[in-house]
Amino acid sequence: MLVKRLKIKRNEKVPLGLFKKSVDFIKNFADKCHHGKEEEILFPFLEKRGIPKEGGPIGVMLTEHDIGRSFVRKIVDGINKNNKKTIVENSFGYIQLLRDHIEKENNILFTMADSVLTKNDSKEILKKFDEVEKRMGKGVHEKYKKLIDELEKELKNMKI
Repeated sequence: MLVKRLKIKRNEKVPLGLFKKSVDFIKNFADKCHHGKEEEILFPFLEKRGIPKEGGPIGVMLTEHDIGRSFVRKIVDGINKNNKKTIVENSFGYIQLLRDHIEKENNILFTMADSVLTKNDSKEILKKFDEVEKRMGKGVHEKYKKLIDELEKELKNMKI
């Protein structure tokens, strides 16, 4: 895997199809579903319980969501222009952002949420999360789980 990443970084071979599928997953699942749930549901509950939006973890998460969207827009632009350098630079930027973002979610944001949300809050949040899932449509999780499995297999079998 490391050799493949290094070859991609050196722009020796950039598999556009793989990047197109990845963007589909990021835009339509990670952003709409995961970030959508946070932004529309979780963050307002946290604010109501005293977690500040400005200057606090919610603001950081929102900023990082926007930075991630910017990376994805640039990846799409790189794909459309067949600009390998743009694709690679922004993909690796997105990966690093996501690693740091998940670390903050798991160790800061979700820990704070557990400490301030009531049992009723949690029930209401889960109910609203289910509504988001329904809006996304039946079979969406399965579709993107299958896509991730395909991407992993495709990457593993690539001759790059």
